[in-house]
Amino acid sequence: MSASRTSLSLLRTLVPYKTQTRAVTYMPRPGDGSPRPVTLIPGDGIGPLVTNAVEQVMEAMHAPVYFEKYQVHGDMKQIPQEVIDSIRKNKVCLKGGLRTPKGGGVSSLNLYLRRELDLYASLVDCCNLPGLPTRHENVDIVVIRENTEGEYSGLEHEVVPGVVESLKVITKFCSERIAKYAFEYAYLNNRKKVTAVHKANIMKLADGLFLESCREVAARYPTIKYDEIIVDNCCMQLVSKPEQFDVMITPNLYGNLVANTAAGIAGGTGVMPGGNVGAEHAVFEQGASAGNVGKKKMVEQKTANPLALLLSSAMMLRHLQFPAFANRLEEAVKNVILEGKYRTKDLGGDSTTQQVVDAVIAKIE
Repeated sequence: MSASRTSLSLLRTLVPYKTQTRAVTYMPRPGDGSPRPVTLIPGDGIGPLVTNAVEQVMEAMHAPVYFEKYQVHGDMKQIPQEVIDSIRKNKVCLKGGLRTPKGGGVSSLNLYLRRELDLYASLVDCCNLPGLPTRHENVDIVVIRENTEGEYSGLEHEVVPGVVESLKVITKFCSERIAKYAFEYAYLNNRKKVTAVHKANIMKLADGLFLESCREVAARYPTIKYDEIIVDNCCMQLVSKPEQFDVMITPNLYGNLVANTAAGIAGGTGVMPGGNVGAEHAVFEQGASAGNVGKKKMVEQKTANPLALLLSSAMMLRHLQFPAFANRLEEAVKNVILEGKYRTKDLGGDSTTQQVVDAVIAKIE
């Protein structure tokens, strides 16, 4: 071997090539780079702060999206029709939290949006993030929740003074389609197990129908392990051995509880992304509902954590088939967390929302 080749070989050993991070097998279709409109609902509380964070980061990235912004607040009687029309046209929405008044017969606009657009699947991604210390390691849970029926059906009435009846509605159609979505998600993402959460030992007909649907769909996916767990045992197992769970499929109410618990275990609701999706439309927001509106002091001091919504917007970019932009944003957020210099109070720091946003922008490559 010549001296020059020997030197080149030695140089390659001492100085390895830069890691290849781009997907070499990705070929976009003509027109895939055209900017896409996204309906934006800042919402209540910290919503305007964190949605503005997303706007700043998207602009800094020159991401191929632009926003159609509408003001919607939780104390409105209904979502304006122009907002619904915008989401129907654009197919995609990004939203901050909407405050739901407690009692008083005021309907939740979040529920209205899900029903109006048939956003039947809620997905919350709960996983450990490098640099963020937690009690448990190796947590990587995806909670998929049926979003349109169950206890959230909104069918309540007062039978006689002092007696209220609230109906829990479970249907074969909705149970089967959420099961299909969960197993399809597991299949497409190389997940190994799907766990159905239930209370069929007590609600034998309603949760029994849910389990029956899950079992029928599970039979079509022999390579994915399927098991079932009662919801109270599920909560205990989550806080003691969360690493045992992979994909979890739940009816509506249980899913809200399980997703918020899993998010808290994995690092906090301020860093967990999520969204709601149906056959035609998708709405992306902070994954876990706890804290998505925030407290008044947090709004005044501008210290809301924008990372959950930034990761949700990365999920949105991937949904829009902009994988390179999604990867850049996700890596920037993870690097800020790993570095640990800029963190809001919920993550043990004292940074403002804007300081975290500036740090993420600085990490975007």
